[in-house]
Amino acid sequence: FVFTIMLGRLIGVDAKLAQLIAAGTSICGASAIVATNIVTDARDEDVTYAVASITLFGTVAMLGFPLMAPMLGLDQHAFGLWAGASIHEVAQVIGAGFQNGTQSGEIATVAKLTRVAMLAPMVVALGLMARRKSGDQTAARPPMPWFVAAFVAVVALNSLVTVPAEVKSAMALATTIMLTMGPAAM
Repeated sequence: FVFTIMLGRLIGVDAKLAQLIAAGTSICGASAIVATNIVTDARDEDVTYAVASITLFGTVAMLGFPLMAPMLGLDQHAFGLWAGASIHEVAQVIGAGFQNGTQSGEIATVAKLTRVAMLAPMVVALGLMARRKSGDQTAARPPMPWFVAAFVAVVALNSLVTVPAEVKSAMALATTIMLTMGPAAM
């Protein structure tokens, strides 16, 4: 994240666009870009550019990484870590990881979800930085979007309490519906 921000600064990329690209590259693609934009308030063109860039390069990586694994002599474990640690979107990581085998796919998924877990702290940090930069310490708007707080709450609840199977099933259906509607909203 920090490297991408510094590289953007070095080559003259607008600071807000660099933050969006850094979030998309470092965390979880378009979802991180949209979450980051809530606190950075970048231009719509910057959000579109960041999402398109991250999606394009992530798709190239999803298709190219499995082809490079044999040339690099990577076993399933090493490939899974590489894919999970470097491909942008969760779906792209799963697509690339499982092309190389079940173990590779599972390791890639865990590595990627570890990166996704950094979304909430990153958005909070950027929100606090934006608030401090603006000089508005009493802003009514919290430094974290409500959906990030809800994500953290659901993760905590699912980790601390046994959720009934019926509730998990209903939530899975709701998630599928929302994930289907999300790209249309962008």
